[in-house]
Amino acid sequence: MKVIIVGGAKVGTYLAQLLSQEGHQVKVIEIRAEEVERLRRELPADGVIQGSGTDPNVLESSGIHNADVVAAVTGADEVNLVVTTLARFEFNVPRTIGRINNPKNAWLFTPLMGVDVAVNQADLMARLIAEEMSLGDMLTLVKLRKGQFSLVEIKIDPTSPVIGKPVNEITWPSQSVLVTVLRKGELLIPHGELRLQAVDEVLVVVHADQVADLYALLGPAPKDM
Repeated sequence: MKVIIVGGAKVGTYLAQLLSQEGHQVKVIEIRAEEVERLRRELPADGVIQGSGTDPNVLESSGIHNADVVAAVTGADEVNLVVTTLARFEFNVPRTIGRINNPKNAWLFTPLMGVDVAVNQADLMARLIAEEMSLGDMLTLVKLRKGQFSLVEIKIDPTSPVIGKPVNEITWPSQSVLVTVLRKGELLIPHGELRLQAVDEVLVVVHADQVADLYALLGPAPKDM
């Protein structure tokens, strides 16, 4: 894909390096001369453009007419919003991503303003903390279908009711799929006769509405009142 990143500070640099390593064609627009010099040392020089990402002429010179994605990741929300609005409504870029620095501005980053994906760092951190606090040893590895499903990893608690049961006799949440079982460094295919043990770590794809049900099944048994 052809990606244009507006904002060449730490976030923009890391994103550009990551996407370049994955084979995407990346161009970075940065207005500050000192940052441009650094970017040209760390990235292919022809992929770095000095100028304002809110200037239509600069965007055109970066090849925005052929871009698949524009990501505005500067430290200024107003700049990011102008960039995504221009990209969507002036240049018809198929996909726009806007970074939100101040959570109070999140309400502005909507499709009506040209933002397909709003990355709210504070909200992401809060959700991760809340998830860790409520789901103990369950780790979310990746979100699927815009967060509708998750691939999670969880170590089966020694008090879980599934200990010693074959996989095909366990009543799993209706919208979940057991992907694999990790046991003492060995990867096990979860066939129906496989009996789960307390040392096992399992990977499961589960619907967001049933994450708590999955944890109740594999996590610690409820304490008697």
